[in-house]
Amino acid sequence: MKVLLTQSIDKLGTRGEIKNVADGYARNYLFPKSLAVKPTDQNIKQLEINAKRYQQEESELKKTSEGIAEKLHKTSCTISTRADEAGHLYGSVSESMIAKAIKDEGVEIETKSIVLENPIKELGVYDVQVRLHPEVIVQMRVWVVEEGEGQEEKKE
Repeated sequence: MKVLLTQSIDKLGTRGEIKNVADGYARNYLFPKSLAVKPTDQNIKQLEINAKRYQQEESELKKTSEGIAEKLHKTSCTISTRADEAGHLYGSVSESMIAKAIKDEGVEIETKSIVLENPIKELGVYDVQVRLHPEVIVQMRVWVVEEGEGQEEKKE
């Protein structure tokens, strides 16, 4: 089924594109959440009318994301967690743990913005990608230390 996207959707397309999707995906998810409509002439015209306002909102969002990216580029965060003698973690460091550590540093971002290619399962220093906007991607440092070490460093 062909649909006209009214919102940008990750891994599907951007606003204003006409995409071919499964019937059930359109009926059960896209249409009820107003993420897409049927591509009729009237809907296409309405979307074109709203395009200028959308572009302005998108440019403001990009500027805001660039400001946050500047802060994140200068920021690194430390996550204290339990590990064995070999440095392997009991569990792994998740995106939500990283988002909380970044929030503790004074910058608030959404958990879904953090992109981990592989789960963090060992102590060490990692470069983590944060995707704030489709055009604004920043790398930041995440230090994963054993639970006892993090408190000692903060006291000094």
